[in-house]
Amino acid sequence: MARQSNGLTILVRGVFGGLVAASVLAGGLLVPVRAAYAQGPDSVADLAEGLLDAVVNISTSQKVATNRSVPMPKVPEGSPFQEFFDEFFDQQNKDNSPQRVQSLGSGFVIDSAGIIVTNNHVIEDADEIVANFNDGTKLTAELIGTDEKTDLAVLRVKPTKPLTAVKFGDSDRIRVGDWVMAIGNPFGLGGTVTVGIVSARNRDINSGPYDNFIQTDAAINRGNSGGPLFDMFGNVIGINTAIISPSGGSIGIGFSIPSSSAKRVVDQLIQYGETRRGWLGVSIQQVTDELAESLGIGTARGALVAGISDDGPAKTAGIKPGDVIVSFDGREISQMRELPRIVADTPVGEEVDVVILRQGKEEHVKVTLGLLDETEMAQADTTVDEPQADAPKPMDKVLGLALSTLDDAARQQFSIGPDVKGVVITAVDPNSEAAEKRLMPGDTIVEVAQESVSTPEDVSKAVEKLKSMDRRSALLLVTNPDGQVRFVAVKID
Repeated sequence: MARQSNGLTILVRGVFGGLVAASVLAGGLLVPVRAAYAQGPDSVADLAEGLLDAVVNISTSQKVATNRSVPMPKVPEGSPFQEFFDEFFDQQNKDNSPQRVQSLGSGFVIDSAGIIVTNNHVIEDADEIVANFNDGTKLTAELIGTDEKTDLAVLRVKPTKPLTAVKFGDSDRIRVGDWVMAIGNPFGLGGTVTVGIVSARNRDINSGPYDNFIQTDAAINRGNSGGPLFDMFGNVIGINTAIISPSGGSIGIGFSIPSSSAKRVVDQLIQYGETRRGWLGVSIQQVTDELAESLGIGTARGALVAGISDDGPAKTAGIKPGDVIVSFDGREISQMRELPRIVADTPVGEEVDVVILRQGKEEHVKVTLGLLDETEMAQADTTVDEPQADAPKPMDKVLGLALSTLDDAARQQFSIGPDVKGVVITAVDPNSEAAEKRLMPGDTIVEVAQESVSTPEDVSKAVEKLKSMDRRSALLLVTNPDGQVRFVAVKID
């Protein structure tokens, strides 16, 4: 028991062990107070016992073609061993039959009729998938559907009796410091239980467009992929999918797909065999402090619209390049990476309210989402060769850039399409900020300060106007020969 002024703190043993301060007697009233201290759970044995049967080990196998070629040693011409070597090495090089490769992972049952969730990378390219249950039962699984972007897969087995199943919890309600438990198949050892806490939320590890991982220090190793991360009520709040480890073993940094993201994908895979994500039809980029200053929006926030699809919902709704999306369907967009995930999770065909900042002013638009074409591939970054001797003659440099009118010769020189309009960059001062911002010969300046330009003189006049307004940087809308569009803020000397 511990004393306090004007009252008495009552120490009781908490549910998971450790003494906690229950209340303080003050002025005749029993007032709840913050816990004095709390330890981890005394035991998770009862919880683990009820969950182990729902977690399965996933074993896969696939045939991989081999291409072994054994070089024949040189022998003296006319050697009596020539015929022997020819026959031996010909036979060796013919023996290239496919080899069977096996891999192991984890998964868990979400429907007693035989629906199992795991990671896509666990079963990718597998010829055979087998689910191994805690009681020793082995069932061949068929693939219902996969989603590479979230690394999820759904399987089906046909059991002779109902299976033990678990359900998804609400990962949005977990907090950093909450206790969690992982069950899986690390290093092929079978059902293994580890306990830790939620170390962080909303982690972006650059594994896909919808990264929103739960980070945990519960031990996760190779073979845990696809296994569940449980809260202390036995609900699945994450699917273990990645670790950071120089050694290949757990160092206390593991990542799980949150159930709030996984459940929608799993439901769609079960219903349709594929995902059906919302589509806005914009290309976006992060709003940096420099871009925020150039756009006149104050604090850097939201997602900057760099390009608009001609047939996309955004264009129909009137969204334009240069707009900054700060809210989507009532959800604030503080960082660019939040928007793709929120849009993808919004039902196709739903009309939503989008808040944009245009010329520093807030506007509301209504957008009806389309269906994302999952076959679309992101364009790769490319480099453009330096202009040759027959390149268009550049004018004096502006912002460290040599510019030229976008005529037929320039289009041919830099492989610029006929639909692109603007002023072409023919050279970049390697010591300029423009070079640091990765502007290259062949890029085309479409706008300066959100005003269209068609000649080098237009660019020069726009920059001089910004100088007269005491603006510190010029906001350029730039497209490269591959059609990638982005905004770049370049400091004005």
